[in-house]
Amino acid sequence: MSACSSCSNGNGSIAGCNNNGGCLTGGCNKMNVFDWLSNMERPGPEIFDVVEVRFKGGRKDFFSNNNNLDLTTGDAVVVDVPNGHHLGYISMQGELVRFQMKKKKIENDQEIRNIYRLASPRDIEKNEEVKNREMPTLYHARKIIEELKLDMKLSDVEYQADNTKATFYYSADERVDFRELIKVLALEFTIRVEMRQISLRQEAGRLGGIGSCGRELCCSTWLSDFKTVSTSAARYQNLSLNPSKLSGQCGRLKCCLNYELDTYLEVLKDIPTVEEPLMTKKGKANLQKTDIFKKIMWFAYENENNWIPVDTDRVIEIIELNKKGLKPDSIKVNMDETQNESIQALNSDLEALDKRFKRKSKSKYRNKNRNKRYKSGFDRRT
Repeated sequence: MSACSSCSNGNGSIAGCNNNGGCLTGGCNKMNVFDWLSNMERPGPEIFDVVEVRFKGGRKDFFSNNNNLDLTTGDAVVVDVPNGHHLGYISMQGELVRFQMKKKKIENDQEIRNIYRLASPRDIEKNEEVKNREMPTLYHARKIIEELKLDMKLSDVEYQADNTKATFYYSADERVDFRELIKVLALEFTIRVEMRQISLRQEAGRLGGIGSCGRELCCSTWLSDFKTVSTSAARYQNLSLNPSKLSGQCGRLKCCLNYELDTYLEVLKDIPTVEEPLMTKKGKANLQKTDIFKKIMWFAYENENNWIPVDTDRVIEIIELNKKGLKPDSIKVNMDETQNESIQALNSDLEALDKRFKRKSKSKYRNKNRNKRYKSGFDRRT
């Protein structure tokens, strides 16, 4: 058994618990699956005869093991596809496949195609030869699209293992008439052509990459269902509405904006909504910042630069007083020593940053003067 071609440690051994892992380094990290039911007893004596097979770009499909083959997660298999056969890798088997089919509302009927056999070394070799055609085909097809002046972006090409069909994945903002393109591609590459339109998120998932967090893209490693992401998710989390920071490599809003949204919404229930400045006898106090997890709101009086931390309970109290037409003496309340210590702790981080910034500015100033002196001395020597 051989490891995947993109694995850095392709010694051919299979890792994981009870043959439910990938190759030794975790595979290519493309939609890997951990079978958390592997150590549990099966509900019946028979093993579920449908397995999940993974293809290029993280694409997955279900196939029936009617020939009762002895399969292991990570095995290369030859499967039945329309008008031919294709080669893929077992990504999941057992009862977990039954749950996945139920989740995706797929019936175990005659429409599920069969697995022919375990892939032989010759099958894998032929598949590698076919895959070597993909990149030249992609570059040449892009030139043809440019000559035909079609408003579409060709992102990937996948050849079938039997070398009878090629699937071209593209994205476009509007509907594209590619009938002429299919004729040209079929004549140019002497192969059956299928055009498949994908979204920008799916395109990023197929191509992969590294996100701003320093990790591989979620859409290319584990995320299969793309939910709608709106700018309100950023507003609830007090994030800067900067498109360059909120957008992922696909050009759309980052999917991770939804990950912590429920937590923020739960905590925001205890945070009062301040639509107008708080009215006090000392003056109007405008909201500057909110720390929702510590339940501290920072206010500043008009024409003052000092920010004053106020507990949310105190803010609610002042809002109620303002609704009755009353004004407290100040937004602050008489605090005991414990509260003073907590506020000092809140300010300590800001003070540390200020000191650090001052040290950096001084060191830059000294280095700048030193460089000027060195340069002037060097000029005089020359």
